Amino acid sequence: MVATPIGNLGDLSPRARETLAGCALIAAEDTRHSAVLLRHFGITTPLVSLHGHNERERTPALLARLAAGEHLALISDAGTPAISDPGQTLVQAAAAAGIEIVAVPGPCAAIAALSIAGLPTAAFAFEGFLPSRRGARRRRLGELAPESRTLVFYEAPHRLREMLEDCAATLGRERRAAIARELTKVHEQVRRGELGELAALATQESSLARGELVIAIEGAAAGAAADDPAAAELDRVLRVLLGELPLAQAARLAARLVGARDNEAYRRALALRAADAASDHPAT
Repeated sequence: MVATPIGNLGDLSPRARETLAGCALIAAEDTRHSAVLLRHFGITTPLVSLHGHNERERTPALLARLAAGEHLALISDAGTPAISDPGQTLVQAAAAAGIEIVAVPGPCAAIAALSIAGLPTAAFAFEGFLPSRRGARRRRLGELAPESRTLVFYEAPHRLREMLEDCAATLGRERRAAIARELTKVHEQVRRGELGELAALATQESSLARGELVIAIEGAAAGAAADDPAAAELDRVLRVLLGELPLAQAARLAARLVGARDNEAYRRALALRAADAASDHPAT
């Protein structure tokens, strides 16, 4: 499992170069993209495609070559393979077959962004890409609203504005966050601020919605509702109304009854519904 640069070609480690040059075959997410990288370093190892649409089909043949004693390398278009990229199916099959799997570590956009975001890093939750549809995205954010760990997301440029608006509405406009764009590349940019500010910035600055994006958001304050009587009262009213009304209507009415902001009531309603759903269907 060989990590490759996320932008700056100088980040390919000597060990990674040696591994790619010395193996029998390289499985790559996009062979055309990876061919450019290999040519730059004078690596002539053959390439075969391994992506989300063919990984299950290709895995048996790759396992056969591994079982025969060949050394194979897996790379993605950028960063560490199998992290929001193809590779998990092959790794699981190789592990089940007793084949040794070795990590050749290196760049990872999520870790790079987290290291410079200016947010807590002792504990974090990597979520990859949120759902593309707004309703599903807000539901997932509602489930994550009580999470106290720093949240790390990838996002497509054309969805950045809507994603930040949904984060601000669901998690709270005051949450600290950072947008890391084009990491290690010529136009690298990091913008830090509260979610409400960053959502507005994404509307004003079109350059933010270009290139590869990582968004890091601080977690919820631990025990915030329990320590805040007003928050506890909002939760109490919401629980009653959610049993009788649709979520959006319950949130609006609860906000009026307790004097809370509409977006805060909506965020708490999503979190409460997600918590109730989780208790009804515990993980096994």
